[in-house]
Amino acid sequence: QVHLKESGGGSVQAGGSLRLSCVASGNVYSRNCVGWMRQKPGKEREGVAALFTGNRETYYADSVKGRFTVSRDNSKNTVYLQMNNLRPEDTAMYYCAADPMLCYVELGRWSPPSDLSYWGQGTQVTVSS
Repeated sequence: QVHLKESGGGSVQAGGSLRLSCVASGNVYSRNCVGWMRQKPGKEREGVAALFTGNRETYYADSVKGRFTVSRDNSKNTVYLQMNNLRPEDTAMYYCAADPMLCYVELGRWSPPSDLSYWGQGTQVTVSS
């Protein structure tokens, strides 16, 4: 059985940084797409960043490009999301996810669906102005 567990969320001021971690039990990270989705109050979940473990190709939402970096540590079976220059609009519950469809691209645009196979329980990120 696969479990994903996030950590690293918290409260920061605008311009600050946080690093989220997601540890997986089981071999879910092997040749799969892994990454992060977020959900703001009253909104649907949206893709933040993803990484295909087969070739390490990465995908980012336009709103986080240049500020967030997704990476993986094979030895620790862990995926990270380094978030720099955080903004109040980044405030959300952040979820780790794993599913081949997380790397879905439509008409040249990264467009992950919200119905993915594996999810963590979420970690809250709050950015104050």
